[in-house]
Amino acid sequence: MLLVLKALQSLVKTLHSDGTPTQIAAGFALGAVLGLSPLMSLHNLVIFAVLALLNVSFGAGLLAMAVFTPLGFVLDPVFDRVGHWLLTDVPALHALWVSVDSTPVLAFANFTNTVVLGSIVGWLVLAIPVFIGMRIFVVYYRSTLGARVRQMRIYHAVVGSKVYNVYRWFRP
Repeated sequence: MLLVLKALQSLVKTLHSDGTPTQIAAGFALGAVLGLSPLMSLHNLVIFAVLALLNVSFGAGLLAMAVFTPLGFVLDPVFDRVGHWLLTDVPALHALWVSVDSTPVLAFANFTNTVVLGSIVGWLVLAIPVFIGMRIFVVYYRSTLGARVRQMRIYHAVVGSKVYNVYRWFRP
């Protein structure tokens, strides 16, 4: 129950923040790769740093990670097949994979893992639609639903909860 409340609080905070719809959508699209791909990968460290350093919504990125993680587990067999196809069945890419695997830093990125490679390709396919869809949703929410949600009892319960108040003390 606490996890659901925390996710709702994160969603409410993100949608009612001062961030622009583009910043929220960009953070959400970047966070999607964190959820779709295996967590312990070099590219996830890079994406996490990009989320922290760029002027995008960090909260939306973490929310997207939470939303896309179950989807990533469900899509792992698809990612495995895509990655296997790219690594073994496309002869034109063999030289690329050999050079990636022999480059010191890129070898740690684990791009020769079928699931990692397939999930990155899957994210690259989904990144633009996720960005556009989230941006449209934020604009629609703020223009029509935002005022109604602020009047709902559940909104006041979430915002008025002790967990949310403690969280507000420590936010920057």
